[in-house]
Amino acid sequence: MKKQAKKKTTTTPSKQTKLILGIILIGIGIFLFISFFSFMMNWKVDQSQLQLSNLFNKDIIAQNALGKVGNFFGQWFVGLGIGITAFLFPILLILAGIRIGFNIKLVSLKKYFAHSVFFLFWLPVLLALIVPTQYALYGVTGFEFTETLKSMLGVIGIAILLFISIIIYGVVSFKPVFELFSTKFIQSSKEKLNNLQETLQNESLDEETQEKEETLPTEKNTSKPLAQETITDEEMEPTLVQKPQEVQTVDLSSSPEEPQEPEYLDDLLESIDLKEDTIDLSTDNTSKPTSSSPSMEIETPKEEVSMSVETVKEEVTIEKNLANQLVSEYGEYDPTLDLSKYQFPTIDMLKRYDNEDIMIDQNELEANKNKIVETLSNYKIAIAKIKATVGPTITLYEIVPEAGVRISKIKNLEDDIALSLSALGIRIIAPIPGKGTIGIEVPNKNARIVSMHSVIASEKFQNDKKMALPVAFGKTISNETFVVDLAKMPHLLMAGATGQGKSVGLNAILASLLYKKHPSELKFVLVDPKKVELTLYSKIERHYLAKLPDSEEAIITDNTKVINTLNSLCIEMDNRYELLKNAMVRNIIEYNEKFKQRKLNPADGHRFLPYIVLVVDEFADLIMTAGKEVETPVARLAQLARAIGIHLIVATQRPSVNVITGIIKANFPARVAFRVTSKIDSRTILDAGGADQLIGRGDMLYSTGNELVRLQCAFVDTPEVEEICDFIGNQKGYPNALLLPEYVGEESSAVDVDLDDRDKLFEDAARLIVMAQQGSASLLQRKLKLGYNRAGRIIDQLEAAGIVGQFEGSKARQVLIQDENSLEQLLDSLK
Repeated sequence: MKKQAKKKTTTTPSKQTKLILGIILIGIGIFLFISFFSFMMNWKVDQSQLQLSNLFNKDIIAQNALGKVGNFFGQWFVGLGIGITAFLFPILLILAGIRIGFNIKLVSLKKYFAHSVFFLFWLPVLLALIVPTQYALYGVTGFEFTETLKSMLGVIGIAILLFISIIIYGVVSFKPVFELFSTKFIQSSKEKLNNLQETLQNESLDEETQEKEETLPTEKNTSKPLAQETITDEEMEPTLVQKPQEVQTVDLSSSPEEPQEPEYLDDLLESIDLKEDTIDLSTDNTSKPTSSSPSMEIETPKEEVSMSVETVKEEVTIEKNLANQLVSEYGEYDPTLDLSKYQFPTIDMLKRYDNEDIMIDQNELEANKNKIVETLSNYKIAIAKIKATVGPTITLYEIVPEAGVRISKIKNLEDDIALSLSALGIRIIAPIPGKGTIGIEVPNKNARIVSMHSVIASEKFQNDKKMALPVAFGKTISNETFVVDLAKMPHLLMAGATGQGKSVGLNAILASLLYKKHPSELKFVLVDPKKVELTLYSKIERHYLAKLPDSEEAIITDNTKVINTLNSLCIEMDNRYELLKNAMVRNIIEYNEKFKQRKLNPADGHRFLPYIVLVVDEFADLIMTAGKEVETPVARLAQLARAIGIHLIVATQRPSVNVITGIIKANFPARVAFRVTSKIDSRTILDAGGADQLIGRGDMLYSTGNELVRLQCAFVDTPEVEEICDFIGNQKGYPNALLLPEYVGEESSAVDVDLDDRDKLFEDAARLIVMAQQGSASLLQRKLKLGYNRAGRIIDQLEAAGIVGQFEGSKARQVLIQDENSLEQLLDSLK
């Protein structure tokens, strides 16, 4: 109840409420304005209508335009109040109503209110002094206030007070005008002072010339200009050039002893008045004198500045023209133009089910609540509050225990609560992150199906434009669609026992991407050791799949081709990083954006980079058959491939430590766990328990390292996937699937082996392999204490000699010689 009360106090009024309030304020303001104005016209006639008893007397008629009510308000506000100043109040109401109701700001209400407060006191006093007989102009309140001031200050004192107050009001309210006036006044006074100083200096110079007039009559006209030229060149110019930043505060009267020419000073002051803050005295000082040296000082800096400005502008315009010329002529590069008529699959292809809607069974909820409360009370655990959230397959009961109850005590009662509820899959979350409650997840008796149709059609999935690779897994316990971005995961590790929904989860991920991404933006590399799970997607080979150049089928089922494909993806990763380095960008998003803007030249090898999603349906089988040869490229891709748009989805039925090794787990932060058989498997995949308590049939836990989210995976059936693939496959596609870089595997390394140049340990290695009946390089490394390269060369020589078979991935080579006698005969023939 407290939380609800807080929420109510913090809610903001709606637009409708604001509009109604604004209209009410405008109406009241107009009503008061008319009543005041009519009172000003008829106050002498209606002066006797002020009594409240007259409001309901039909015999008395007021001359006010709004009747006796209008006359009543006019009497109180204007007559008995503050006179004509009362009009400020209805105007304030009208402005406030327009601002609140229609969000139109005509004037600042704060400033209007401040000005109104001043004139409420100032104007009635002024009118009472000027027009003492007009009662309606200043009102009774204004008259009484004026009489009080008269008794204290007298008429002259009131006049002085009014004058001082209006001056202070003007200075505060119109500060910029007074600042401009003060600056003009100061500048004119400085100009007069400088003129006075110059006249005094000229008089002293005239006295000196009169003494020498008889002896040097010709110097009277030439001595004064020469003295002035030397002063302006040697003394005035350095002060103006060295301090160009002090243009606004130049004190031209600071050196009265220096003679200056009055005309030049007037020009300088005029330039200051015209250019104000943006004047540059370094150029103005050199523009006035008539000598030859100052004219050279003008031309030199102007040439340097003009050249530097032209150089910068030329570089910018060339760069902009080159960057925008192609875009303006051809537009941005659109990778979808190759398949411009491609149509995404429609939502109607996905099936809807009758039992999708959640039906709340109050009897079931009440029964479960009573059993939970009873079980906890048996162990002396009191509950203060309990809340139920009904989901498609799970109901979450959030309980708040009484103060002093330990959380660990409730967690230890998980099996007891499951026994009392007679349900499988009870899971206790203690506490729920961010809520401060303890959660008990109880499966519903009647589970609901979450269809792929409801997930794909949700607003959250359809309208999200920020996700690069959106994946709709299903719905949460609160029945909200759960959508995540595969590009931010950046890799996904899935695990679950057989028949618990792992393959359906893979189909849901692939279907989500097919509904969102164009074939030019996304490619799949599908690895299916089972050979039956992902074969439906072979129909979209020319649209969405990628494969090796020499591969006939796009769905990879052979372990040898899996190794080559993974290594080919590593080569593609290195090539893409080289492109990013040359383009000076950090990730695939920035690279593709730059390529679309035609800032990257295809002649230099640049191309639009689609996302590549590697899907491995059964990872445990690859580890068992190929081992390190699969683990190494997978770990390398998981570590480095995120920035260049290669993302991995690895699924397995056996989440054991020898399948999901530490290197792989460290680079797969996003995990999805369906129901597993033991807590050890749950901790292997999630680093936490809980997956062993799921109920199956798509019930899953999603983890990104922070917390576990329980979801019901969306169900997409095989006919739905087949219809989607048929719809895409029947459209026009690319000539072929995306070809990955060619990779030459180890199976071709034994070609052209020279048996005449055999290793010294060739015969010892042959005898060791025949005795052990195991043809592997690791055996030679251990027994003969060899390095990997030398052991590999000996194996190649043994293959060329016919002692061991061909390369078969991580499996040991087949030994073709069965006994030592046959081996000795073969060795003798080689000699």
